[in-house]
Amino acid sequence: MSRLQEKFAELKKRGEAALIPFVTAGDPDLKTTLKIMRALEAGGADCIELGIPFSDPTADGPTIQRASERALKNRITLAQILRMLRQFRSGSETPVILFGYFNPFLQHGLENFCRQAARVGADGVLCVDLPPEESAELKHWTDFEGMDLIFLLSPTSGADRVKLVARTGRGFIYYVSVTGVTGARRSLEDQLRQRVAAVQHLTSLPVGVGFGISTPQQAAWIAEFADAAVIGSALVETIERANGSSAKAQAANDFVSKIKRAMKKSSSNARI
Repeated sequence: MSRLQEKFAELKKRGEAALIPFVTAGDPDLKTTLKIMRALEAGGADCIELGIPFSDPTADGPTIQRASERALKNRITLAQILRMLRQFRSGSETPVILFGYFNPFLQHGLENFCRQAARVGADGVLCVDLPPEESAELKHWTDFEGMDLIFLLSPTSGADRVKLVARTGRGFIYYVSVTGVTGARRSLEDQLRQRVAAVQHLTSLPVGVGFGISTPQQAAWIAEFADAAVIGSALVETIERANGSSAKAQAANDFVSKIKRAMKKSSSNARI
């Protein structure tokens, strides 16, 4: 069982949903990213999505696009990111998911990437633009190295698609709450609960919800019916507004602490 699978099993026993914050590696630099990751863990993050900056992040809205641009201006490489992850892993057991696009992984060499990622302590890979039908080679190497390959589902995914992702993926299923790109939203679709329940009916994998979650209230609502809440743009924007490395880390800690408290309270109320 992977570290990620163990975390979901542990949370399920406690009746809690996982909080999975997203941060872009190298924004504004890798030393700050390491501080932020440690601050996220201290604030209550159950897992961390570590975004690999890419020049054409087609699934991401302007907030995460800006974060990628800032990182790429510093010539951040995948090899440097993996070395930073090794530093984080030396003092942490929090699962880390590498979240990115296929091109950087391919350029690194899929076998080489998976071998190095596993050695430095990555627990999962989520390749945004790689559908399960074309994932055989990457899945071979993630399976070989004991990492979970995670896939996306959306509101337009039918039952056959859900079953394919459930058969192919590991770790959890990432359910995109809305059609479109990432970005904080004032409200989430009313039918999200029913859509997530339909996915859960067809798989034994945990189902996490992401895209658009920005407030403690929204995350608490997600925690009532999903296995995880994934928060990216709202956190990245919070970090962006803070000035200085320590201030960015503190802002990240404060943000996830509020989210986690709301999710725990929601889970407790649901059990009453």
